[in-house]
Amino acid sequence: MKVLILAAGKGKRLRDGEGDNTPKVMKCACGRPLIDYVLEALDFVAPSDITVIVGFGREQLESHLVGRYGIAVQQEQLGTGHAARCGMDSLPADYDGSVLITAGDMPLVSRETYLALCLEHTRSGADCTVLTAVAADPTGYGRILRDEKGGFAGIVEQRDCTPQQAEIKEINSSVYVFSASVLREKLGLIGRENAQGEYYLTDVPCMLARQGRKVATYRLPNDGELIGVNTREQLEQVERMLKERGEEI
Repeated sequence: MKVLILAAGKGKRLRDGEGDNTPKVMKCACGRPLIDYVLEALDFVAPSDITVIVGFGREQLESHLVGRYGIAVQQEQLGTGHAARCGMDSLPADYDGSVLITAGDMPLVSRETYLALCLEHTRSGADCTVLTAVAADPTGYGRILRDEKGGFAGIVEQRDCTPQQAEIKEINSSVYVFSASVLREKLGLIGRENAQGEYYLTDVPCMLARQGRKVATYRLPNDGELIGVNTREQLEQVERMLKERGEEI
């Protein structure tokens, strides 16, 4: 298995002024950078098989990783699909195994959850497996659409939801496992005709579902592990939850 960790973001709402060049994933919770929690949870994968996609403040992040992990550079932040493409370009062209993609600003996702997602991908034989969760308040998250048989049918972002879709409680985590060959092919086909002008990784499982390819899911009973840190309030929330787990400053 290969792992791509998306870690190129600036974290505008976390910056301490214009002179703050610390990448978002290097902001600390309980005295440790956010990305360290992600890497620790992925310790079942050899460091040589983990690639961190860097961008804003890359020198600081590269120095922190000190040669332990692969590095891919996203020169322009053009969305998660573009970041995944930068990561895939750094892998051997003939690699055709599984690729786990996760975010460097989600420190609460546990080792057990990553393992369960990977095992479900292998068991199901799917082209893509999506980590989902049931959220009491799904506001802000993409909703998981299901077909009449309960299978994965797509992802609709919050701003695009119909009133009925907005009531859906199952959310997208933005954590996936893909077949490498399928991911390479589909990343080359997604566009950026959207309000943000970005390439969205969510387009890939949606494209696969439309084409009748197998997309599996692994669903968590709640969204407690899926907090991404974008604001100071979320950073404080994550720190409280880490302390509840026994983390100490």
